[in-house]
Amino acid sequence: MPRLLAFDTSTEHLSVAVRHGERLFTHSGAGGAQASSTLIPLILQLLAEAGLELAALDAIAFGRGPGSFTGLRTACSVAQGLAFGAGVPLLPVDTLLAVAEEARHAFGARQVVAVLDARMDQLYAARYDFDGGGALGGADSEPLLLAPEALEVPAGWSLAGNAFAAYGPRLAPAAARHEVLPTATAMLRLAPALLAAGRTVDAAHAWPLYVRDKVAQTTDERAAIKAAALAGPPVANQS
Repeated sequence: MPRLLAFDTSTEHLSVAVRHGERLFTHSGAGGAQASSTLIPLILQLLAEAGLELAALDAIAFGRGPGSFTGLRTACSVAQGLAFGAGVPLLPVDTLLAVAEEARHAFGARQVVAVLDARMDQLYAARYDFDGGGALGGADSEPLLLAPEALEVPAGWSLAGNAFAAYGPRLAPAAARHEVLPTATAMLRLAPALLAAGRTVDAAHAWPLYVRDKVAQTTDERAAIKAAALAGPPVANQS
């Protein structure tokens, strides 16, 4: 059993976990703006509880994205700093894969469309099939950025993530829904297959996966969205 550290700060939730043999040490709590100041102390605390030094780790897994720009930069920079100092390889994990794995583990979902709220009236989304793709879900596509109404969920597939409160019935209303987040424990469950697939990188080659190339809407974009919402759906032509 590999000795592993994993953490994710891609959402407003911070998740850290350490595996040492059969023992698992975890922390979860508020993330967001606090993550940059609390992540390293939490990592050191869990490593101390596990009786592990950084250099004794086989790999450090981190949520590479997509997700919050600030959260992804925090996770990647902390992972790089720890890896450089300890000489440990990094294991970047797609946050949407971690969402799908959490739905598989918690609810038995085998075919999952994973979604994360991207704000700005958009979602990050990807499909994972644990029946046809093995332990890593065999992603059907690269992560996408799209409007809630544009998301397609195949019949019989489940929807999993954190976007349901924000988008409600706009988001595949007929699909089964599982409210889950990308957790560090999900990354630890994925890690053996990722390690076997040779997915580790050295610290110099670890990068966030942003998907979106802009952080915020312009004033004109916000005004257009507000005007469209106030106008309501288009009225069918009766002629």
